[in-house]
Amino acid sequence: MKTIIIEDEKPAARRLSRMLEGLDVKVSTMLHSVEEAIAWFQHNEHPDLIFLDIQLSDGLSFEIFDVIEVHSAIIFTTAFDEYALQAFKLNSIDYILKPIDDEDLEHAVNKYRTRFKSATEPNKIALDFEDIKKLLVNPLEREYKKRFTARVGQHLKIINSEDVECFYSENKGTYASTKEGRSYLLDNTLEQLEGELKPQVFFRVSRKYYVNVEYIKDIISYTNSRLQIKLKNNLDLEIIVSREKVKDFKLWLE
Repeated sequence: MKTIIIEDEKPAARRLSRMLEGLDVKVSTMLHSVEEAIAWFQHNEHPDLIFLDIQLSDGLSFEIFDVIEVHSAIIFTTAFDEYALQAFKLNSIDYILKPIDDEDLEHAVNKYRTRFKSATEPNKIALDFEDIKKLLVNPLEREYKKRFTARVGQHLKIINSEDVECFYSENKGTYASTKEGRSYLLDNTLEQLEGELKPQVFFRVSRKYYVNVEYIKDIISYTNSRLQIKLKNNLDLEIIVSREKVKDFKLWLE
């Protein structure tokens, strides 16, 4: 697997490279600007995977792909806030918020390996950078999913997004837990939901849970600097805000 890093801060690029070595990912090249990256792509075989910072010293990294047609898989590494980053779930493998931690990096690498483990051409992926740039500039204008459907016996149940207290994963399934206190199995995965839920309303507090701010009844201090959330109607759900999400969660609530 040929991997490169495009990151304007050289210490950050070196740190990321060392972290990837611990995951058995060998970085062959580190690039630090739009100009340097364009020149490199023009004279080298394109990699399987790119770790891509968005803001480089001489412009946005998207400008690289205005000149170069790239077919590599991309994992974004960025300091942009989580709300704007819903855009990058469109076609990218994943995004990682800076400062990068080991758990998030491992999760992103595993997603890449899972997605392409049986592919004959693992570097073929199409990215619609125009859509991503539009959403980056004004992500609040995006239309988010207003309803979901779930099969109940021989019937289809229509579930309005505004009636969902939380989405959660359990036993390899994804469920919508509604204000009536019932849970419905969906066809979506939590990863797919990340680009479909309105970020001002829903927040992913952990690998397992998305919560709706309108239905948070109580927030309680929990062990290891974490938080526990109690919902208004689904009181039996044990929802824990993971430690790495606590800071962003508090900012989201403001």
